[in-house]
Amino acid sequence: MNSFKIQGNIVDIPSKNIFFGEITFADGKIIAVTEMPAGNVQTANRKFLLPGFIDSHVHIESSMLVPAEFAKLAVVHGTVGTISDPHEIANVCGMEGVEFMINNGKTVPFKFHFGAPSCVPATVFETAGAALLSADVDALLQKEDIHYLSEMMNFPGVLHGDEEVYKKIASAKKYGKPVDGHAPGLRGDDAKKYIEAGISTDHECFTAAEALDKLKYGMKILVREGSAAKNFDALIGLMHEHFEMMMFCSDDKHPDSLADGHINQLCARAVAKGIDVFKVLQAACINPVQHYKMNIGLLKEGDAADLIVVEDLVNFKVLQTYIDGKLVADNGRSLVVSQASGLLNNFDCAEKQIDDFAFDVSAFGETVYAIEALDGQLITNKILCNPIVKNGFYEADVTTDILKIVVVNRYKNAPVAKAFIKNFGLKKGAIASSVAHDSHNIVAVGVDDESLMHAVNGVIKERGGISAVIATPLKVAVLGLPVAGLMSNEDGYKVAAAYTAIDKMVKDEMGSTLAAPFMTLSFMALLVIPHLKLSDLGLFDGDGFSLLP
Repeated sequence: MNSFKIQGNIVDIPSKNIFFGEITFADGKIIAVTEMPAGNVQTANRKFLLPGFIDSHVHIESSMLVPAEFAKLAVVHGTVGTISDPHEIANVCGMEGVEFMINNGKTVPFKFHFGAPSCVPATVFETAGAALLSADVDALLQKEDIHYLSEMMNFPGVLHGDEEVYKKIASAKKYGKPVDGHAPGLRGDDAKKYIEAGISTDHECFTAAEALDKLKYGMKILVREGSAAKNFDALIGLMHEHFEMMMFCSDDKHPDSLADGHINQLCARAVAKGIDVFKVLQAACINPVQHYKMNIGLLKEGDAADLIVVEDLVNFKVLQTYIDGKLVADNGRSLVVSQASGLLNNFDCAEKQIDDFAFDVSAFGETVYAIEALDGQLITNKILCNPIVKNGFYEADVTTDILKIVVVNRYKNAPVAKAFIKNFGLKKGAIASSVAHDSHNIVAVGVDDESLMHAVNGVIKERGGISAVIATPLKVAVLGLPVAGLMSNEDGYKVAAAYTAIDKMVKDEMGSTLAAPFMTLSFMALLVIPHLKLSDLGLFDGDGFSLLP
């Protein structure tokens, strides 16, 4: 048996203790953790050894990378495992999509823990590519590779006793697997009823008051900081008192921000906010492993040799990452070697003509609503607007930032759904994406119909992707996402660079004022988040949970 030893300041999180010592591991397991006389070494040798970071709720698909490529980027930042909900690809490709994610994840040394999607499709008010019924969910939950029931977005179904919803929850209970929640804005008796159904976590709190309301009923709160939804500042203060009931997650993270950092960044920000470092690390490293019964080591004898080496406990610069005793990242360089990924997709619609984007006044009533996007939030507001009318058609108004938004059915040829949106800030052109939660039809925002047509058709030609277009003179930038129209099968760092270039074009040349315009765009068709969204079937009122007439 070949053993390997590593020395440093060992961080014993449960005991809130740091001591100089040596960790010995062999055959992927820790065989000894030994305290050693420090002498002058603890001062001179400043590296710290601790368990790896966990993203406690993430949709890998949102990184636009297949799992193996996601892992390649994540290990550099000390992430050793994820709680991953594959419902994005499930909405497109069903059971086959879930299997694709599991199998691709197994090709690299990284500990993906996938869940069984609970809400495919998320609602009946949009067109999805697949459906997972309670029998399908039960079959998934029987698998060793499925570790939990993914976020129960159908909170109205929970509150009103929907039979299919409760069958899915019952299956999770039967197999002893936790149930993740998704209950934005739910408070009081409704929150209590939702939690008492057996749902144990929530990542959708956007105020401390809401989180406290759920905490008192025994729900664990995930502090989310993704590329679009950012709740860290609102929730992090709760960690002083409630650290045992909290975790960190990104939910949705685009490739450029994943290349920049991951859970390590949240640890640094939390410590900078004055949160005790042991409480921070409890949330980042320990709580997810214990809650989800993850097959990840916690620096104990007999555990899997999953650990990271960081420069300090302030900035959490990751020097090395080990998974099952294998060095997978070293001084900012990923050692994960990924294999070529296969392709899987569900995309069947023809290119559109400019007339498809015409917004006929006669088709709408006197009241015209607009979606008000909020930077850093998934929730939107429902506002009234007065768009420009020319020759009987509505047009975007750049001067008031009232732009056109459209959703195009990607699964069949159908009429284009049209509405208005505020706060994207585009001064010219259009952007489009087939990453559009949860059904992943094509969503686009633009200042004119020609730009919208080119942006949408750029995505259709690639059978999925993101695009940015300026109509005059014509400039088209497209990042193809051939895996389910959600992910690239190319090298993760190359995808991140390509995404960064398009993102820069949208901000610098087209005028968007959003921090993450494509991520924000992807949520404008997410009906389960209030207050107003657009599906391929029309405007959806999240408060009344119905399509607007």
